[in-house]
Amino acid sequence: MTSILISSQTASIIYSTKGAVIHEVPVTLIGNVVSDPQDRTTETGVEMTSFRLAINPRKYDRYSARWVDGESMFFNVICWRNLAKNVAASITKGDPIIVHGKLKIRRWDTGERQGTTVEIEAVHLGHDLTRGVASFTRTKRIIEDANLATANQNDYWEPEGGSTAA
Repeated sequence: MTSILISSQTASIIYSTKGAVIHEVPVTLIGNVVSDPQDRTTETGVEMTSFRLAINPRKYDRYSARWVDGESMFFNVICWRNLAKNVAASITKGDPIIVHGKLKIRRWDTGERQGTTVEIEAVHLGHDLTRGVASFTRTKRIIEDANLATANQNDYWEPEGGSTAA
């Protein structure tokens, strides 16, 4: 079964330590990788991996008493830092996966053409184990990477005005 789920909470509100409120739409996608993952390093040294994901919904047609294919949907999936490294080493074209992340709508203009692209900034990603078997290998982290991730995570989740813990 392939599906797209949008959280019952339309948008989550995240407070940053800088006082800005950011609205995000969390999504969970179940589908197939339809392009080879492309891994890059940004000019600032941040690892990034991207690929295309196809969602092929199916629905039951009561009149024909059988399952029929719906219209396919395609998404760009973007992964950053450690997730990017692990995805580049683990995911290949054709793999069934589950992605949880943030929905991003990007408008673009090349001068000749304009358009909109729907992207998913992945937060969690893994193989769909309803369709196969996987094995897990823990990666070794460099302490500097772990400290950076902790600092970024604290900034992301801390409410406006700092921690509310006593």
